[in-house]
Amino acid sequence: MPRPPVTRHHPQPRGSAPPRRSLDGLVLAPVADQAPGQVGTRTRFLYHEQGGEIWAEYEGGDVVRGHLVGTRAGDRLDFRYVQLKRDGTTSSGHCVSTVVELPDGRVRLEESWEWESQPGSGTSVVEQLDR
Repeated sequence: MPRPPVTRHHPQPRGSAPPRRSLDGLVLAPVADQAPGQVGTRTRFLYHEQGGEIWAEYEGGDVVRGHLVGTRAGDRLDFRYVQLKRDGTTSSGHCVSTVVELPDGRVRLEESWEWESQPGSGTSVVEQLDR
């Protein structure tokens, strides 16, 4: 008589992280202004996420139009960005962000960025505007 198939249960390891929060459809804004002519508190980012890919459109303040595209691995984002400013100039750079869930359930991105089209680098924080 054939044996029934063995079903194995693989429980989640103790202390494993809960499922990560998707960025898809979230609107985020910087908590502080950067240097003049750059992203600032009036800039709004609309994020999208699917299958480890992330992208966003952004505008506001000195930025007429901006786009970012990259990847997500766990709570780490790695992306490139390009933007058109009100003075007609363009700029681009690279950013690595960490996704943090705030106590009130909103999302914060803690970012380290570097321009690739001009000198400069720094850190910034953007937070979800709505819940």
